[in-house]
Amino acid sequence: MGQTLAQKILSDHAGHEVKFKELIVANIDVCATQDGTGPLAIKEFKKLNKKLFNPKRTILFIDHAAPSPRKELSNAHSIIREFAKEYGAVLSDIGCGVCHQRLIEEYVNPGEILVGADSHTCTSGALGAFATGMGSTDIAVSMAYGKTWFKVPESYKIEVNGEFNENVCAKDLMLYLIGLIGADGATYKALEFTGETIKNMEMSDRFTLANMAVEAGAKAGLFETDEKTKNYLISRNRRDKFKEIKIDNDAIYEKIIKIDASKIKPMVACPHTVDNVKEVSKLDKIKVDQVFIGTCTNGRIEDLRVAAKVLKNNKVAEGTRLIIAPASREIYLQAAKEGLLETFIQSGANLIPTGCGPCVGVHGGILGDGEVCLATQNRNFQGRMGNTNGFIYLSSPYTAAKSAIKGYIC
Repeated sequence: MGQTLAQKILSDHAGHEVKFKELIVANIDVCATQDGTGPLAIKEFKKLNKKLFNPKRTILFIDHAAPSPRKELSNAHSIIREFAKEYGAVLSDIGCGVCHQRLIEEYVNPGEILVGADSHTCTSGALGAFATGMGSTDIAVSMAYGKTWFKVPESYKIEVNGEFNENVCAKDLMLYLIGLIGADGATYKALEFTGETIKNMEMSDRFTLANMAVEAGAKAGLFETDEKTKNYLISRNRRDKFKEIKIDNDAIYEKIIKIDASKIKPMVACPHTVDNVKEVSKLDKIKVDQVFIGTCTNGRIEDLRVAAKVLKNNKVAEGTRLIIAPASREIYLQAAKEGLLETFIQSGANLIPTGCGPCVGVHGGILGDGEVCLATQNRNFQGRMGNTNGFIYLSSPYTAAKSAIKGYIC
């Protein structure tokens, strides 16, 4: 019987052919934590009185509050830095970038299993890896033993065909999908993306889709590997890490969802849930106090190019502040080389350091009472950006940049 992508990767790491809903113990290739979850993982790890199973593939990221805005967070950063030095783990310090972007840039390869103490660890699934978020205690065990348990998820096949209309992109597709199935519509399932639209997508768009799989409740978001995967790995000096992983023709899916890309319009997720999705054209002129372009969802160079094209020779609307955060140091440098940063500054935008920034609500753009933010991030939960009295809308970089110029969502 054929296997889904999730079954194939988990079978390879469990040492036998796995079945849906089976409880397995699987070997882990990469473990990751960040500064919000890392201190607890370190505390639990030390209780085990073990060495790191694979220090070179245990990555500790300082990105959620980078640079630190408070002494308490500075102390948490110190715990992570000292642990990395003592145990030989890899440290990705402030300024290096958001953990999920750094993982795809340097650390994760096709066919591998990545577990991270962050829900958007699923971003790396676009590389054909089984990547998923877990709690800090589970990550501590994985760091110590190089293995962990899973319940083998059933899979949904998301088959997308057709061409996007102008100014529609992967973010609009993902918001449309989440609106279609709901924020809990794929709880503990693997979303496996396929179809001509997906095959024609650049890797940056695939990363966006994989990143937001968890916003439908999914355990992972997975893609077959192809020439685009290979070319991405070549660009990252990891040509030897390419591995072909394809969906079997007779694989069994719990659900098959077919989407015509040509019918998707620019979409926005309205407060306070990601599945509260509406077409932008059907919204009233909602004034925006803040626009944020960046994060692990849409802070890649391709996203910044889209924003810069819209902003060039234009000005951010009076009464609206635009904040931009490249997702990694490499992206920041590339944006500088291409003149994108100059375009942003001339438009009136504010550039902040690489990292999560205002997305996590601890610094870099916390909302005031009653303020509205349009962001390219992945979540708009009440209080997400540091104020329960704020209102967060989610969109693509194109819609965000356009709205920054107009001063309202458009």
